[in-house]
Amino acid sequence: MPPSPLSPALLTDRYELTMLAAALADGTADRDCVFEVFARRLPHGRRYGVLAGTGRFLDALADFRFGDAELEAVRAQGVDDPRLLDHLAGFRFTGDVDGYAEGDFYFPGSPVLTVRAPFGQAVLLETLALSILNHDSAIAAAGARMIGAACGRPCIEMGSRRTHEEAAVASARAAALVGFAATSNLAAGARYGIPTTGTSAHAFTLLHDDEAAAFRAQLDTLGVGTTLLVDTYDTEQGIRTAVEVAGPELGAVRLDSGDLAIQATRARELLDSLGATKTRVIVTSDLDEYAIAALAAAPVDGYGVGTSLVTGSGSPTVGMVYKLVERDGVPVAKNSEGKRSVGGRKHAVRRHDADGTATAEVVSASPVTAEPHDRELVVPLVRGGELVERRTPAEALTAARELHERVRGTLPQEAWSLSRGEPVLETLDR
Repeated sequence: MPPSPLSPALLTDRYELTMLAAALADGTADRDCVFEVFARRLPHGRRYGVLAGTGRFLDALADFRFGDAELEAVRAQGVDDPRLLDHLAGFRFTGDVDGYAEGDFYFPGSPVLTVRAPFGQAVLLETLALSILNHDSAIAAAGARMIGAACGRPCIEMGSRRTHEEAAVASARAAALVGFAATSNLAAGARYGIPTTGTSAHAFTLLHDDEAAAFRAQLDTLGVGTTLLVDTYDTEQGIRTAVEVAGPELGAVRLDSGDLAIQATRARELLDSLGATKTRVIVTSDLDEYAIAALAAAPVDGYGVGTSLVTGSGSPTVGMVYKLVERDGVPVAKNSEGKRSVGGRKHAVRRHDADGTATAEVVSASPVTAEPHDRELVVPLVRGGELVERRTPAEALTAARELHERVRGTLPQEAWSLSRGEPVLETLDR
């Protein structure tokens, strides 16, 4: 039998346990601490970041326990300090967590997650928080750029075969958060209620004696509204065969190779000439936001995106860090060259003009004097170790998606440019 799943408590780095062991030994483990998660900068040339993964982090935090199996795994790796092991055995997070609402945008210095707890608790959450938020936010930012480039045409996430099996599920969630219409991943559908979709690959066509037989079998099973993959052999003949077998009410054809702009134009013209005027043209094949933007003028009805999405489209992480900014009420800061931090727990508001367009991100260790049209960004997530609002995974994703859709329209228009540039909002320290 496979081993029983271990707690998220082991999704951490060993140095957190060694720091905790030393803090327990010298009596500093109980000091009240504030840690903040933020990005010093955005990935090169990006105009904004999208916070994703908060819901997954909160779910993992609820299960963050060192049971017998976890303690045995730690001992097996040479961590055998009795005081440390005793502390881990009784670990329960009793602190507070605040942060930006999942789905919101962030900019350099934005305090997207704040953890207040004794050092002996807060230090253990660093790797878990960063591994989830760095990954999911990278996928969400890439996906948001693709949604912008698609100009209202639907995008489908289909990158499961291009990443780790669990990263595939997290990627599908992050993509859905920013507006992807569906995923190919069944686990994502089961966990988060994301619509799933999928029809056939080239292998299914090759399995049959001819293309018509493959199309007929798919239609018999899935109905005339299905999508037929028409470029296994000759694309033009594939389209003719598809319409001949399915009739003019065929749901869609999929193109997966060649110059997609040219292929889509020819496909549309041929479909129309055959009377299949309502049959949609779907394109796939290593698309990213730039390829999607290049197809803006082509008669394309939807995009299937895989590799580029699940790898962050060139930015597989967003560089978030987890830094101690306050100890027993006293601000503390790192002063290393290139890695300086600002001490003190942060307040954050987004400033808007009278038309509702965002103009600046204001982040300060002191309370920010509110101006008209300001929006408070930091919201309570956990109090005394308990979630402020309990939601199912599907409900949390829906809330994040709805928030993202609302705030998307508040960014300046230049945010959607795919050319490299500075963050669209300046972070002001007040």
